[in-house]
Amino acid sequence: MGHTLRRGTYAALTALAGAALLVGCTEEPRRQALPGPTSTTTAVPQEATALAERYRAGGGDPDVYGIQIEDGLEGVPRVVVRTRNADEGDAIFRRQNASVTTHLMNKEGASFKNGYHIDVFGPDGRLIHRMDARP
Repeated sequence: MGHTLRRGTYAALTALAGAALLVGCTEEPRRQALPGPTSTTTAVPQEATALAERYRAGGGDPDVYGIQIEDGLEGVPRVVVRTRNADEGDAIFRRQNASVTTHLMNKEGASFKNGYHIDVFGPDGRLIHRMDARP
């Protein structure tokens, strides 16, 4: 049974990552730059820490120590992730993005029907990834 769950989870992550590739990662830049900070403090709100703990307990990336969902522009939520991993590699970001958003939808009841924005901040509080995943 454990293998079935893992395969199902992997399939969901793969599908979500593929959707993110199709939706948010284009060669053409959006006309309007995404608003938001380019750095943050390393202090994490208690709710973000608790959400990250639930995410990690469910098998999420152990480097993630804060996750927040904020109201964004035009009803598009902003997901803010804080990680201890300073790696700016695209493959790591795509895996982390798929893992976090899948957890938020399946375990936390988040809806990304209008897409989402995601910001990932590294251990020093510097923005290491920003993506617009709107359709």
